[in-house]
Amino acid sequence: MTMRKQLLCGGVIAAAFVVWCAGVTSAQAPPAKPQRVETTMLQLMRGIFYPAANVFFAAQTVDPATIQKAWDPAISPDPLTSSYGQWLAIENSALAMAEASNLLNLPGRFCSNGKPVPVQNADWQAWVEEMREAGKTGFKAAQSKNQDNIIEAADVVAEACRHCHVKYRDAPGGIKNRC
Repeated sequence: MTMRKQLLCGGVIAAAFVVWCAGVTSAQAPPAKPQRVETTMLQLMRGIFYPAANVFFAAQTVDPATIQKAWDPAISPDPLTSSYGQWLAIENSALAMAEASNLLNLPGRFCSNGKPVPVQNADWQAWVEEMREAGKTGFKAAQSKNQDNIIEAADVVAEACRHCHVKYRDAPGGIKNRC
C-alpha cells in the first residue's frame, strides 16, 4: 500500500471514529430535566425581587459602608448587617434581581389568581430583559461604592419594575386581572 493510500485510509478511519464517538456521547447523555416551578409569581416577587430591590434602594439614602454589622453577622436576617453586608449586600441584591429574571420566564408558573404567567407575551419578555439589565446596571453602580451612581441605577431598577407593574400587577379590575 502506498503512503498516500495509508494516509487516506487512516483519515477515513479517524473520521469514522470521531462520528462513532459523537454518537456514543450523545446516546449516553441523560435528557435534560425540565425546569421545575415551585412558586407563584407573587411568591417569587415577595421572596426575591421585593427584598433585593429594598436592599438596593436603601443605598440611596444610607451609605452602606457606615452600616454596623449585626452582633452575629452569620445569623443576621438583614442582608445589610450580615456577613456579606454593607456594599457587598448592595452588589448581591442587584445580582439577585438580574439572575432571578431567568425565573420570570420559566413556563408553568402561575399568577396568584391562578392564571398562567404570560411568558409568551412580547412585552413580558422585553420587560424581563429590562429587569435583567437593570440588575446588571445596579451591580456596576454598587461596585463603584458611590451613592450618586446608586441613585441613577435605582431609577433604572424602579423603571423596570414600573413597566411590568403597570400592566400586570396594577391591572384594572384588581386581583382577578393581575399577575
